[in-house]
Amino acid sequence: MTAMAPLVIAPNLANPDGFYAALLAAHEGLTPEASHRLNARLVLLLANHVGNADVLDDALRRARADVEAPSHGGP
Repeated sequence: MTAMAPLVIAPNLANPDGFYAALLAAHEGLTPEASHRLNARLVLLLANHVGNADVLDDALRRARADVEAPSHGGP
């Protein structure tokens, strides 16, 4: 079995603004429920593409830590 590289956290998209625009366009016109389903489906498709449980666990941990961190600039 080949070891997978660690989670890439440095900017790695050739066109991040283009991807963000495409992501927003994919959500356009959807209900909040449908938008949540789209996000869940996208996460599952990308997780399947990655396919490495250690990398996915690292990504989940980092994403959760960012959400739990206190915000700077408001009550």
